[in-house]
Amino acid sequence: MNRFSFGDTAALADDLLALVLAGTKTATCWSVAAGPPPAAIGEQAIVLDSAGRDRVVVETVGIEQCRFDAVGAAFAFAEGEGDRSLAQWRAGHRRFFERNGGFDPAMPLWCERFRLIAVLPMD
Repeated sequence: MNRFSFGDTAALADDLLALVLAGTKTATCWSVAAGPPPAAIGEQAIVLDSAGRDRVVVETVGIEQCRFDAVGAAFAFAEGEGDRSLAQWRAGHRRFFERNGGFDPAMPLWCERFRLIAVLPMD
């Protein structure tokens, strides 16, 4: 089973995990340049916290390629960050991609929707 954490900092990993635990975050995205999608529909993965501990199991319910500038308001809302608006999503994700290899409005993204399957016990 694939294991990963969200974001590119410890604080972001924990903030985004908290949104998953709250049921607010049900989607994520990453640059196609970072590689192929790690999950197929129905596949499960473990999300880690900033300390590398297994925290939740999520299941992929949808995945598609989409240009950054074509991501819509519904997907931005499902990502669950900030005020959940498309404008906030674009600003925040632009900063993220600029920090992590470059940004282009036409860059292709993997856009994944998932559902929370289980919250794992803390050891």
